[in-house]
Amino acid sequence: MPELRIDPLSGLRTIVAGERADRPGGGFAPAPAPPLDLEGDPFLEGHEERTPPELWALRPEGGAPDAPGWTVRAIPNLYPALDSEAASDANVAEADPLAGGRGEPGLFAARAAGGAHEVIVNTPGPARSLAELSPGGIETAMDAWRERMRAHAEAAYVHVIVNEGREAGASLPHSHAQLYALPFVPAAVARERERFTAHAERTAGRDLLADLLQEEVRLGERVVAIDREAVAVCPFASRVPYQVQILPRAARSRFEEEGPLGARLVREVLGRLAGVLGALPSLNLWVRTAPRGAAYFCWRIDLLPKLTHLAGLELGTGIHLNVVAPERAAAELSAVEPALPLPVG
Repeated sequence: MPELRIDPLSGLRTIVAGERADRPGGGFAPAPAPPLDLEGDPFLEGHEERTPPELWALRPEGGAPDAPGWTVRAIPNLYPALDSEAASDANVAEADPLAGGRGEPGLFAARAAGGAHEVIVNTPGPARSLAELSPGGIETAMDAWRERMRAHAEAAYVHVIVNEGREAGASLPHSHAQLYALPFVPAAVARERERFTAHAERTAGRDLLADLLQEEVRLGERVVAIDREAVAVCPFASRVPYQVQILPRAARSRFEEEGPLGARLVREVLGRLAGVLGALPSLNLWVRTAPRGAAYFCWRIDLLPKLTHLAGLELGTGIHLNVVAPERAAAELSAVEPALPLPVG
């Protein structure tokens, strides 16, 4: 029987209707990613002149900027969604004129989209996915995300994403992350901050995600894997089939602070997805961290495979329809051996 579930972290609703996975055309068969075009890859080591001048790079042996010898490299996005020139006067976002106040509101509010938009190249070698990196390589890459997040500590919110595959929005196949330093707190993050705060006030200061994780481990129905740093779960109100969250075992507000990364568990989960589905699907990954000034919060990593398409229900109401119950997804993912290492094209 379909269930309407409420996500405890965001308050968003999902209809879980597992029976719909068995309808005609309801199966999942992601195609293997094509090999990289090594000659045309601007992110490959030795092609540094094809990118904007680097903002930062990890160079274990030293060396000049914009030259070979790096392990992770941050550059401005060549086609930025945010204007760094407008960032200095955009530290405080203007209020929505329709959200309150008196008198005639401005119906068409707009301002310069200030902020920073970076690309973080995860590896100098020809890798299409984080799953193709070694355990040490993915830790190095994710630690670089943390370093670049700290470089934008003045931003109201810093959002780090990884899009893998064209269906997930990746325009270049070489493994990379993107960083958005925003001068405002997005509504989705603000809503979660409010729920963390409300939970803390009701429970004498307890952390919402820590309590949620404790209950998930106690029940065991949606746990995919556990290591010394983090726990991977298919969330109770998963929005899409095989959604996974990486949750730190010890609650910490900000991903950018020193401490566990969850990197090896991210790599393992990607391998388990490939094992269950036969190939690694296109996917979106992002880091949820505390917005500036939040008193109560805990970071996590969300990983959403692109196995279905948003249709009229999702786009028109914001309610997601998930045809694979998270309990089933977790059982399948936890039972399979990770398909690692993935072949490199």
